[in-house]
Amino acid sequence: MTVKPLEKQYDPNEVEMKWYEIWENNGYFKADPESDKERFCIVIPPPNVTGRLHLGHALNNSLQDLLTRRKRMKGFDALWLPGTDHAGIATQAVVERELAKDNIKRKELGREKFVEKVWEWRREYGDIILKQLRRLGASCDWSRLRFTLDEGLSKAVRKVFVQLYHEDLIYRGEYMVNWCPQCHTAISDLEVEHYEEASSLWYLKYAVKDSDEFFVVATTRPETMLGDTAVAIHPEDTRFTKHHGKKVILPLVGREMPIIMDDFVDPEFGTGAVKITPAHDPNDYEAGLRHNLESVVVIDTHGHMNENALHFKGMTRFKAREEIVKELEAKGYLQKIEKYTHKVGRCQRCNSIIEPYISTQWFLKMTELVKEPIKAVNEGRVKLMPENNIKIYNEWMENIRDWCISRQLWWGHQIPAWYCGDCKETIVAEENPTKCPKCGGANLTQEEDVLDTWFSSQLWPFSTLGWPDKTKDLETYYPTSVLITAPDIIFFWVARMITMGLKFMGDIPFGEVYFTGLVRDKHGKKMSKSSGNVIDPLDVMDMYGTDAVRFTLLILASPGADIPLDPKRIQGYRAFMNKIWNAARFALMHLDDSVLDIKYSIEELSAANRWMKIRTNQVIKEVDQALESYRFHEAANSVYHFVWHEFC
Repeated sequence: MTVKPLEKQYDPNEVEMKWYEIWENNGYFKADPESDKERFCIVIPPPNVTGRLHLGHALNNSLQDLLTRRKRMKGFDALWLPGTDHAGIATQAVVERELAKDNIKRKELGREKFVEKVWEWRREYGDIILKQLRRLGASCDWSRLRFTLDEGLSKAVRKVFVQLYHEDLIYRGEYMVNWCPQCHTAISDLEVEHYEEASSLWYLKYAVKDSDEFFVVATTRPETMLGDTAVAIHPEDTRFTKHHGKKVILPLVGREMPIIMDDFVDPEFGTGAVKITPAHDPNDYEAGLRHNLESVVVIDTHGHMNENALHFKGMTRFKAREEIVKELEAKGYLQKIEKYTHKVGRCQRCNSIIEPYISTQWFLKMTELVKEPIKAVNEGRVKLMPENNIKIYNEWMENIRDWCISRQLWWGHQIPAWYCGDCKETIVAEENPTKCPKCGGANLTQEEDVLDTWFSSQLWPFSTLGWPDKTKDLETYYPTSVLITAPDIIFFWVARMITMGLKFMGDIPFGEVYFTGLVRDKHGKKMSKSSGNVIDPLDVMDMYGTDAVRFTLLILASPGADIPLDPKRIQGYRAFMNKIWNAARFALMHLDDSVLDIKYSIEELSAANRWMKIRTNQVIKEVDQALESYRFHEAANSVYHFVWHEFC
């Protein structure tokens, strides 16, 4: 019987979707913890539930898929565990925008109804990226799909929070945080992106008390001067010796302020004297604590000037800047303005300029927790690849600060803390309390804040496997084998997973971490909508086929290097996929079932066939060794040159 030939025309979209459905429907991606096979496990970096597939996902998941399929082929019980992240700020913002179309505001709905709306949105739109991952060919075990707000993960989050709190590692206190006036929440240092921006340096004249002299200070934020409570100079700066112990008068406000001496002042900046606004600058805040200075808040949580801002009250901070500078100039307090370029912190989510703000928040003490994770990496128990990431990891971990883990949102894990309205006791518990353990009163109110999204995702390698319950999956697949992720979340996620794995499981969460490069345009520039150079992976998959897109990314994925992607390269590898199809079609046309069943000894083969058999085995070894050491580009190159230049 002749083998049925393949279609003359290679249509990747028809072939790829057909076979993916067959694979998934037949359960070929499911792991089996009861089997006696050797284990391999990867947990997917959970994409935001609001997300859509981009080239970073395409690269990352193609690599994970390649490693997982390879292990299955080698006889392993391989688990690639999928899931999504609830993405607190991003998801809440999306739903608020949807409600705004109907002129509905979140606060008008109330917390309970708003959260219901978010769950509705999640059920309707939240799995789009999972469907797109299937389109990419991701062979995840979809039967084990997890979500950072599902019941099991919520249980894990509560247990971790409560234990850390009772170990005095979580505390609530007032401190200066990064505040986003657009998202209306505190965000961590890692969620602030700093950009070089052209601005100005304003030189302001502060009158020295009981004198006709002026003290000139330079500032990049004149709108905050209304909240100044001191002027600082470096103690060794001899230019200001005569002013030691004196006071100055704050322009427009008339407040008397001390001239203080502090080592943090840079004598090379501006005039060498700086204004101190403890309520609106992190360095000034620390200086204020050291010198017992008053904190005068002049900007509110919406980025508007408040009641302490004189007649500028109600203006945005940027409008107030213009008006304050005009008035300072009109009254003779502005000496000069210079062009100045400096780094400005912006919210990673909405791009708003961050406002330093003193706020009561929840914090996680990190200094003691990171000691063991630092050792784990430096001793090689967790291998970071490429190795230059070890230095980056160490620098951050060794200079770590307490993590602000609370967010002023409604979507997320609500902090399991309750306040007694009668005796003011704070109760932190895994189960919702019905009465105060101190006074017995039932007048309890739960903390309104939710936890930072990364608090739940740091538990991902073990919470997804069933922890805190002792499940068969947890026993079988933890620690996981390898993590493939982007280098920009080494602190957001990787370092924190290592920390929590060691803390709560007593073991590392994975043995190896491979950091991919970033996918850029063909000129090496970062892709952005504003630049018009974004390549949508779904578009090129429709055009050239998924295999061509994946192969292009793999052959360009050399360790530690970013990927300059030209769509013409994808077109070229589309031709390679076509070559494989035609070669298979040609071979099948000349074979029948009887030929396929014949076993040949090496001596019976022709010289050409012996050579091909030897070369095939050599290439299999080359590819296997390259993949074992994460040299994806070398593996892809070996396959390409062998198929095109030797086999065909």
